[in-house]
Amino acid sequence: MNRQQLFSIVFFALLALLLYQMGLMLQPFVFPALLAGLLAHWAFPLHLKLSKLVNENETLSAAVLTAGALGMVVVPLTVMGVMLVREAGAAEQTIRSWIVSGGLHRLPDQLATIPLIGERLRTAAAEIDIQKFSMEQSVLAGVKGLSQFLVGQMGDLLKNAAILVTNFFIMLLVLFFLFKDGSKWFAAFYELIPMDESHKQKIVTRLDLTIRAVVKGMLVTAIVQGVLAGLAYLALGVPFPVVLTVLTIMLAPIPFGGTALVWGPVVLYLLWIGPIGKALIMLAWGIGVVSMVDQFLRPWLIGQDVQIPILLLVLSVLGGLALYGVLGLFVGPILVSLLLTAVQIYREEYHKPVSSAGGPPSPS
Repeated sequence: MNRQQLFSIVFFALLALLLYQMGLMLQPFVFPALLAGLLAHWAFPLHLKLSKLVNENETLSAAVLTAGALGMVVVPLTVMGVMLVREAGAAEQTIRSWIVSGGLHRLPDQLATIPLIGERLRTAAAEIDIQKFSMEQSVLAGVKGLSQFLVGQMGDLLKNAAILVTNFFIMLLVLFFLFKDGSKWFAAFYELIPMDESHKQKIVTRLDLTIRAVVKGMLVTAIVQGVLAGLAYLALGVPFPVVLTVLTIMLAPIPFGGTALVWGPVVLYLLWIGPIGKALIMLAWGIGVVSMVDQFLRPWLIGQDVQIPILLLVLSVLGGLALYGVLGLFVGPILVSLLLTAVQIYREEYHKPVSSAGGPPSPS
């Protein structure tokens, strides 16, 4: 072994060690950084246009777009928070009025109207002596139980909220610098890839198409599902349809549940207040339209642009979700797309067709 070979071994071992340590150090920030990368890539054409409008000032453009991302999250959350506070107060007044008007005494008869399980619920409710519970005792017991729950969970709530806020601002920080310096970083990384120029172009082009298609497919599908569900909430007279629509859009990307986490409780609410026809309409609309949109629209939007087989696309989404969590919804299809590109490069560069002499016999 000569000196040059020894130097190479030591250098690459040191490089691998440094990369491993950097990976461990940056691991807590992988989720917000990858999310920022997806957003930056999707919005980068807007950044280029905005930079031209401000005399090629990329820093100003990056700051404006980052502030816009902040506003798109903070403003809706603030509005929703105000609406939820108002609606919580309205719900409290409704419950109080219901109790004062004798709702507890009418409860067994109302439970009996629920199909299949109504009589059992009525029997169970009838066994409870409502007279033993005064309004004051019920309120005090509820407040006490809620206080104990909040005290017990306050530590975890504050911890989770602090982590969420920290990750959000890390995402904004990464997003700003990706807009500002992303082109330079990408050019430097692109130059280091030890492949032919044609191969690098194929991989980069496929990666670009996949990221845009996945983000577009997720967002468009979520909005369509939310709007369809919101129309049903509005038509059936469900309270707070705007808030429920926003929640439906936010939960739509989650497989195995998703929108059903919102319209499912709405079905139970409609079943409770009656008539049963509205509940059946909401159930049929939720299963047959809102949830089915996700099964067809998202794979079609993504697969149409990146040409991934539908079955492989669905499996990559589910497998990515199981392996990487929420980010797996994006990472899974991206990895599959890169694999298909690598297979294409292999077939073009390394796969030699079998000669006619050694190939299968032609049919006579």
